[in-house]
Amino acid sequence: MMALMPREETQTTTQATPRSPDPRRAGEPPTTRAWTLRFVVVGLVLAALNLRPAITSLGALLEEVRVGLGMSGTVAGVLTSVPPLCFAAFGVMAPKLARRFGPAAVVCAGMAAIAAGLAIRPFAGGTPGFLAASALALMGIAVSNILMPVIVKRWFPDRVATMTGLYSMALSLGTSLAAAATVPLTSALGGKWQTGLGLWALVAAAAVLPWLPLVRERRTAGGGATESAVTEGAVTEGAVTESADKSARAQDARAQDARAQAKGGLALPITRSRTAWALAGFFGLQATGAYITMGWMPQIFRDAGVPASTAGVLLAVTMAMGVPLAFVIPRVAGRLRNQGPIAVVLGSCGLIGYAGLFLAPAAGAWVWAVVLGVSNCSFPLALTMVGMRAGTGAGVAKLSAFAQSTGYLLSIPGPLLVGVLYQHSGGWGLPIALMAGLMLPQIALGILAGRNRTVEAELADRAGAGSKAAA
Repeated sequence: MMALMPREETQTTTQATPRSPDPRRAGEPPTTRAWTLRFVVVGLVLAALNLRPAITSLGALLEEVRVGLGMSGTVAGVLTSVPPLCFAAFGVMAPKLARRFGPAAVVCAGMAAIAAGLAIRPFAGGTPGFLAASALALMGIAVSNILMPVIVKRWFPDRVATMTGLYSMALSLGTSLAAAATVPLTSALGGKWQTGLGLWALVAAAAVLPWLPLVRERRTAGGGATESAVTEGAVTEGAVTESADKSARAQDARAQDARAQAKGGLALPITRSRTAWALAGFFGLQATGAYITMGWMPQIFRDAGVPASTAGVLLAVTMAMGVPLAFVIPRVAGRLRNQGPIAVVLGSCGLIGYAGLFLAPAAGAWVWAVVLGVSNCSFPLALTMVGMRAGTGAGVAKLSAFAQSTGYLLSIPGPLLVGVLYQHSGGWGLPIALMAGLMLPQIALGILAGRNRTVEAELADRAGAGSKAAA
């Protein structure tokens, strides 16, 4: 299958993309060779495998790290808040870096940063060094996370959903594998948590290799993407469904985007859109739940008497639910005019899971792991709604930048607050109540964000109403 994919993609790209004297100006992908596309596919899969192990491997060994470094519950809460903070802070750098150096070069550097951070942090010699090395790895994750959809759009413009599904599956696989394997590997290699965490640097180092020839190919093929292409590509993740006439749709989207750019984009700033704010809030709350789960769920099970190795496997089960649902949810959402009901179903699963953790964390551990895994699939739903709540590529780019950056900022306090409540209450009752309470506004905002409207139309209506009022 992997051998066939590049040949199919080359044919599709040639048919859908007319030749242009200046591919960079037209926003078209460069002329490709079969070996280049093979490197892209391998690079995407290996990069996706490394986008979450830095987080879930730490969650599996959080108790050992806390004891080894002398961390309090509050400091551990700070540690679990670092991922969304880094994603918000460093993710905004990705488009400018890609414009200057090319997306492949930035992803290659991102994989190197992940490898270096994961190799350094277990042996940094204290909490400040551990946090700094974690931030280095998370910086690499942040820019790579943004630019992987750009790579998909650039090299596979008519197979966006298929390739997005491929690397989304790899991302979920890496997430669950790190959660399940870290504790057993640590035990097998002598029981030191430093070894268990440092092992994942080897996987990240392997992910650097397929990107090296792509950096060279970028130089010979004619440079990197423009900033508009980068920002547009970065938000198509999971938001496109396959159709019979992919080439015509791609050409129509480019023409529609050109008209929107000529008209100056949105009628008003994106911050004037209620839909944009609802989507940003939904994105932030689902991210809050995801990072609380990755950082704290193994500890909840361990405190309930579940063995450490089993707690890691339970987190892996939760993360693995994203493998099939990353394919299913965007396609179901794309066929509905209103995605609010999906947000209700996913939020209800979260409420059931948190109720189970409160009432019978050990007895029903496997059930709660599964239903919380379903709830965490609000992430592909949020990305799908980003693509559906804007009518043009320019609008999607602005909506995505606003929703994701604002959402990640909103998600920062959640894991920290869980750590504070855990330390000062001496148990998990209050933290779990907080988690469940956050599901209610998430459901409400999902209903608002899922309504069948676009930010362009919404802002045009507001602009028209304002003009009439002024007249």
